[in-house]
Amino acid sequence: MTLPPGQRAVEGFPRFGTHLHHPPPAVPADHALEFGGALTEGFRLSLAELAALPHRELRADFHCVAGWSATDLRWEGVPFGDLYRTRIEPLLAPGAVISHVIFEGLDHFQSIVALEDALNADVLLADRLDGRPLDSDHGDPVRLVSPGQYGFMNTKHLARIEFRTTEPPNPDRWSPIAGHARARVWSEERHRYLPGRAVRPVYRWLIAPIRALSARGSRTGGR
Repeated sequence: MTLPPGQRAVEGFPRFGTHLHHPPPAVPADHALEFGGALTEGFRLSLAELAALPHRELRADFHCVAGWSATDLRWEGVPFGDLYRTRIEPLLAPGAVISHVIFEGLDHFQSIVALEDALNADVLLADRLDGRPLDSDHGDPVRLVSPGQYGFMNTKHLARIEFRTTEPPNPDRWSPIAGHARARVWSEERHRYLPGRAVRPVYRWLIAPIRALSARGSRTGGR
């Protein structure tokens, strides 16, 4: 098994994220994905409508920017590229060129993804993991899965997807651990300003305390 630079395999798939010790957000009974931004009209997809779209299965590793990797995960979901071509492109105004996509979760976490990265063939709006519906620790009811990018780009508990013609300002750009705008794992794009190798020791030091805090908010106990 070959992992990207600076990554180490771990057992299982730990809960990890900016929510830390807070429990996952509650999912409304009528939850639907909202689509908006530079479209001639926004629209919503209910979970039933999303589940009815063509799905594909993807075996892929998940790489956290802190340096751990959960390996050989089996995701199922709607290929984002297919959804973009069939539902988004017909709603673009003439001459509009989308450059970035904002993925926002029920917990209000956002990732800003360059369109060319979002359209990679392995990017899914995933609703199943290892043959089961997503649990609350890993992003229920649907999450972004972009295996070529670090985990902080893989927004959980998706609620809204917005399309932009220019790059939006990144809210964490002045953070000491500001994430890279592309976050491509094989290029080790961990930090917005510093080389990936340089920040490895700092991020690895954060793994244990963040993992411990994140586990406190778990509703499922992980897998």
